[in-house]
Amino acid sequence: MSTFLGQGCYAGERPQGYVRPPAVAGQFYPSDPGRLRLAIQEFIKSAVPPATEKPVGLVVPHAGYIFSGQICADAFRQAGNHRYEIVVILGTNHTAPGFERISVQAKGAYRTPLGTVAVDEEVAAALLADDSDCTADVEPQKREHSVEVQVPFVQVLFPEARIVPIVIGAPDYTMCTHLGKVLAKVLRNRNALIVASSDLSHYPEYNTAVSIDHKTLDAIALLDPKELDSVIRNQERAAAGRVDTSACGEAPIMTAAAAARELGATRGVVVSYANSGDTLIGDVSRVVGYGAVVYTTGQVKDEVLGAFKHPPVPATARPLRAPEKKWLLSFARETVRRYLTTETVPLPRAFPSQLECRQGAFVTLKKRGDLRGCIGHMAEDMPLARTTGLMAMQAAFNDSRFTPVTLPELDDLEFEVSVLTPFKPIASADEIVIGRDGVVLAKSGRSAVFLPQVATEQGWKTPELLDNLCRKAGLPVDAWKSGAQLHIFQAQVFHEGEF
Repeated sequence: MSTFLGQGCYAGERPQGYVRPPAVAGQFYPSDPGRLRLAIQEFIKSAVPPATEKPVGLVVPHAGYIFSGQICADAFRQAGNHRYEIVVILGTNHTAPGFERISVQAKGAYRTPLGTVAVDEEVAAALLADDSDCTADVEPQKREHSVEVQVPFVQVLFPEARIVPIVIGAPDYTMCTHLGKVLAKVLRNRNALIVASSDLSHYPEYNTAVSIDHKTLDAIALLDPKELDSVIRNQERAAAGRVDTSACGEAPIMTAAAAARELGATRGVVVSYANSGDTLIGDVSRVVGYGAVVYTTGQVKDEVLGAFKHPPVPATARPLRAPEKKWLLSFARETVRRYLTTETVPLPRAFPSQLECRQGAFVTLKKRGDLRGCIGHMAEDMPLARTTGLMAMQAAFNDSRFTPVTLPELDDLEFEVSVLTPFKPIASADEIVIGRDGVVLAKSGRSAVFLPQVATEQGWKTPELLDNLCRKAGLPVDAWKSGAQLHIFQAQVFHEGEF
């Protein structure tokens, strides 16, 4: 542990004054320093490679890392090859009702599980002197997560940098653009990065979020605070009742855009997008959007950005080929490993286009040949890649027949994936073909399912298969003989041992 704690130290003398302690460690990101550092490193490893020249500013999300950490890393990765002496973090006000000014932490330091990073007191003092809307009152900062969740990324990627934590109380156009101009004046000829912390739409269903968020991201990329404000207001009016906000950090974004333009940025580039419904634990009926945007003077490598967009959905599902099987098995294992080691999960993306098809799937875990967990999702309502990752999590940690999987036993597990065909109702048990068909039995509000391979592995014939399905469903063993609904399906089954 001490190794990690020692790596977030000061780049000069130890500062005096207020040290802001972590408020959301263990909630929004891991509280253990080793897990936290590894989580950020894993996100950066999977991030969009640099697509522009050295950034002047970034727009990043601020939700829990398990939801938005990858998109946040996509933005920070754009700056990660460069050195910065100052990182200004612009947060929004979630915790101080009635506060409509600009809180600047003027002295001291900021602590996370990775250690303590010093505040750049010279920059903070200049802001307080030049902008009458700024105050050194740190009360709005004490519980504010939108700044805090960015600090560990700074500590890992720019360990020598000092920070300037700022919480902007309200999305007032005049106040924000004035702050942006003052920031530019103070930072001119300094090696500085401006980070605007903002999530996008709050709580619409998935497709509505995608539509709203892409319009918001296009406006963010214009480097025009007035246009951004107009787009957000218009979208919120048009989506009244379906969306709480289009950007909860509108004030930080307006400020960053104004400052970036003053500092010579000529373009904004949307690096990546996802919403909580794309993650392995999100609910598509109620999502929050996340976007990564970079403000830069440089050219754009379009080929880099295109590789991380969702592939088109194929017209029909087909049997998977070897590379697609390998991707799913690798993703299932990586999902469980990442959760055990970092308390986060990978974002399913950059996968073969066939895995965008909506199909049901089961993930089975075996330990030295014995069952260790098996859970599936039969509805065809998610891309196969996401279904597989989600079922890997469920099989590893939520199969009530077993204790949760632990890290020491991970190497002893073999992952198996069963990709399902659509269900077909049958009128009689005589239609079941052992070894080919999986079976779903439903009666009296109870149901159970066996995959096609179960009957073969157990040596069952059809009556035994159905008797055991009834037991699994909590029904009398012969309940299948009258009034039960039966469906059959097939599965493409593959496991790590094949490769």
